[in-house]
Amino acid sequence: MKSRINIIIAREFRERVAKKSFIITTLLMPVLMVLFMAAPALIAIFSTPTERTIAVADGSGLVLPRLMEEKPDHVTFVPVKDADTELTNERFDGVLSIRGDIADNRKSSITLYLHDAASIELESQIKGIVNQAIEDYRLNKYNIANLQEILDDIHSDVTLQTVRLDESGQGENTSSMLSYLLGIAMAFILYMFLLMYGQMVMTSIIEEKNNRVLELVVTSVKPMQLMLGKILGVGLVAVTQIVIWGVLTCMISAFLLPALLPESVSAQVEMFNSGNLDMAQATVDTDLLQAISILGSVAYIAKIFCYILLFLIGGFLFYASIFAAIGSAVDSVQDASQLVSFATIPIIIGLIGGMAVAQDPSGTLGMWLSFIPFTSPMVMLIRIPFDIPGWQIWASLGLLYLSFIFMAWVAAKIYRIGIFMHGKKPSIKDLYRWSTYK
Repeated sequence: MKSRINIIIAREFRERVAKKSFIITTLLMPVLMVLFMAAPALIAIFSTPTERTIAVADGSGLVLPRLMEEKPDHVTFVPVKDADTELTNERFDGVLSIRGDIADNRKSSITLYLHDAASIELESQIKGIVNQAIEDYRLNKYNIANLQEILDDIHSDVTLQTVRLDESGQGENTSSMLSYLLGIAMAFILYMFLLMYGQMVMTSIIEEKNNRVLELVVTSVKPMQLMLGKILGVGLVAVTQIVIWGVLTCMISAFLLPALLPESVSAQVEMFNSGNLDMAQATVDTDLLQAISILGSVAYIAKIFCYILLFLIGGFLFYASIFAAIGSAVDSVQDASQLVSFATIPIIIGLIGGMAVAQDPSGTLGMWLSFIPFTSPMVMLIRIPFDIPGWQIWASLGLLYLSFIFMAWVAAKIYRIGIFMHGKKPSIKDLYRWSTYK
């Protein structure tokens, strides 16, 4: 039995790994990771904001001096008397019209006329300078001595640093936003793999069933062996892809990322990791330091990919059994469209539920969804970056793998009958009856 299953596994594995699509997608992910890491540097190098000349008709007399004083990058402001007469003047890229009652009228507004596409940065700069000029004018009307110095003195900008304590009382820097993004990314990878490779199992069975290949194969191989061989063969392809991604990502983390970071940032990351960085003096945002610290930790990335691999194997085996049963019961992909919802809907629910659980990863809902096999792969991967208790992870994995054994047993009963059924689209009642045959 073992040698026959190995032959089927090897055939399914070689047939898919040799395809160009597998090679392209396997290499594409690390390339995207490199681009993701290098994106800030590339943007800084290649982004060259457009130089603009803006005519300013300031009826209040308050805003123009502040615009001339601030001098935003790549923008030149030129005073004009009337905005309407300058709208068609090709010397200017735009015209800024400011009403005279801008400071006293609470509902007043300014208008920026542009000859080309609007710029979010330009709009933000102008709006910020205008608001500051108006606020300063209104503050000065109170005639309080040294008012600006008082406001500067009471201004507060507290940096929140979150440290998670383990059972021994040791602290570790953490970030809920970073954990959220990392968990969502892991869940999406698993979501993509479960759907893609699960439907691959179903489609392969449907094609061989239509070609009458299965009827010949089962004369020398038991249906249970054939089904498990297909599931394990396709699953091995998914595992291979994840392992390659993990190895390449670790190499990028170990060698490429340090080379891309400026020395000043690298020094702050080292101090951040050692706990010696004064966050008030840091020139880099806390969340960004945390992200760089995690992306640069080969051990952490390897651990994350190990968790992805464990839940991928368990989740794929569980759902592939359902896809295999559906594929054996129908004659075409079109006939499977209704039945396949029994596999795809729980996967989608798991992803959506995981995104909701990420708001409170330690809550009761998250814990229960982590133990239900239909949702546990996605939900648990989203919760793992939040450093949940280890027993929950292993309990979830144990239930998932035990559920696969039961699901494979039920699917095999449907499979052994379904592969010989042709010409009739089975109902849910038919599938239940097949699963109860001895």
